[in-house]
Amino acid sequence: MNINPINYKEDNFSIVANNNEKKQNNSLSFGTYLKEAINDVNKLQIESENYKKLLATGDVDNLHDVMIAAEKADISLQLTMSIRNKVVDAYREIMRMQL
Repeated sequence: MNINPINYKEDNFSIVANNNEKKQNNSLSFGTYLKEAINDVNKLQIESENYKKLLATGDVDNLHDVMIAAEKADISLQLTMSIRNKVVDAYREIMRMQL
């Protein structure tokens, strides 16, 4: 019975190394993530305002699109404000801690 040795080549594991490099490069800092989230909320607010203007001028036939855009903007703003309130409460709690 003949047993062949396993040949190790670095090329076999290059896919794993490339995936790890991509994960490290794609990681966002908290500040960057926060800016992107606030920009997304702002875009939804602007889109809602634009739909409202188009509705007022009579350019929009479908009222459902206007209401959906308004609700998306409202829900995203409420979520953002609740997250902000939680962060502020956590900061206050940390500041009250005695060392």
